[in-house]
Amino acid sequence: MGNDYAIETAGLTKRFGDFTAVDRVSFTVGRGEVFGFLGANGAGKSTTIRMLTGILMPTDGAAFISGIDITRHPESARRLIGYMSQNFSLYEKLTVEENMIFYGGLYGMNPNAMKEARAALYEKLDLGGIRNRLTGSLPLGWKQRTALACAIQHNPEVLFLDEPTGGVDPISRRAFWNIIYDLSERNVTVLVTTHYMDEAEYCGRISIMYAGRILIAGSPSELKKRYGKKTVEDVFVSLIGNNHAHQNTRPDQEGNSPYPA
Repeated sequence: MGNDYAIETAGLTKRFGDFTAVDRVSFTVGRGEVFGFLGANGAGKSTTIRMLTGILMPTDGAAFISGIDITRHPESARRLIGYMSQNFSLYEKLTVEENMIFYGGLYGMNPNAMKEARAALYEKLDLGGIRNRLTGSLPLGWKQRTALACAIQHNPEVLFLDEPTGGVDPISRRAFWNIIYDLSERNVTVLVTTHYMDEAEYCGRISIMYAGRILIAGSPSELKKRYGKKTVEDVFVSLIGNNHAHQNTRPDQEGNSPYPA
């Protein structure tokens, strides 16, 4: 694979025993693009991200980050990646600043670089006033900002956000998306999963995933025009409804599966 795309997959597959969580997924994401991954719980979105970030090894297929094979050269690829997981990985008994120092160390940043990055992000994300507060004492919206700061302080080329705005109020969600736009303008590629259909409208392109497969991909305007719908939500409901009617529900479709999402 070449170096033309920030993210590229070819036949990416993950099986857990007899269960196929991700089934031959192929797509590309351009540099600086905001790419949305849509799908119900259990569609395979989080499993795909875990493979792209090197957390899970694919059963089959390939994935590349800026042309680097994530399975053959995971450490080189990880240096280019920022990842904010669906379940916050912050240490709640550490302060905001201590969390940032810890994750900066994991990304191999030197102390001076970490200090400069923290100062810039405190101002950008309005975290300066809570830098010495325990993360566990913060409201959800501020935990999200802290998690994002930890994920981007090393200036990654590609940022993975797995349900980053789940459970927060609309104002905080909009503020978070303003930050995503700013990152995109600085040529950071952002792949974001969301179940908020209004957020899908903010993406440059979206893909709709069902039962481990990508059903369709394109810009929100393209998909709405193709299916004669007024909103992405209408497109989503139409596609998922048609596919659901023609096959049995996967074991994890209702969120009750023993397998990862």
